[in-house]
Amino acid sequence: MKDTKIKILQAALKLFSQKGYLGTTTKEIAKEANVAEVTLFRYFKSKESLFIDVLKNQSFLPTLKDLFPKLKEMDYKESLKTIAKYYFDLLKKKKDLICIMHTEIFQYPAEIRAIHSKMIHEVYLVFASYLDELKNKGILKYDLDTTYASLAYFGMLFNLFIKKELLKKKINLKKALSTYIDIFYEGTRRIQ
Repeated sequence: MKDTKIKILQAALKLFSQKGYLGTTTKEIAKEANVAEVTLFRYFKSKESLFIDVLKNQSFLPTLKDLFPKLKEMDYKESLKTIAKYYFDLLKKKKDLICIMHTEIFQYPAEIRAIHSKMIHEVYLVFASYLDELKNKGILKYDLDTTYASLAYFGMLFNLFIKKELLKKKINLKKALSTYIDIFYEGTRRIQ
């Protein structure tokens, strides 16, 4: 049973990445997964619920939570580099899906837009909680709003991804990431 659900999710991810949510039918997903369409609906009540599960499986949140124990053992700047590397790697792997979602998002049903927004917000909150820990240890500025700082950090990284991977701008990724990390690091750390 679990294998069938995984096959459906993988097929859905592939087709949503190629054709978008709006251009993909459940019939096509079932065919790609090599299952009957009725089987697809045993696992997912609608195309919308299937898409929501695909989004949840593609989120950066589990990766970020898994990184936390390692981050706590690193110095602050090294942790920023690690988060940036993992985040950018995930974005590159999911480039096709992100590209299609970026163009279609305002046409999606309200529930999908709300869940997508909530998932992104949860990533910001988890990173903000990490920044709060650093603030409590005196590493970061005492008056730093960690929620906005988190939004700024991921916003910079996502903007870089859009420019480099989707708009195909010639960017020295290593230098750009290093510069972004330096800007964030210097702007948030408490100077002793």
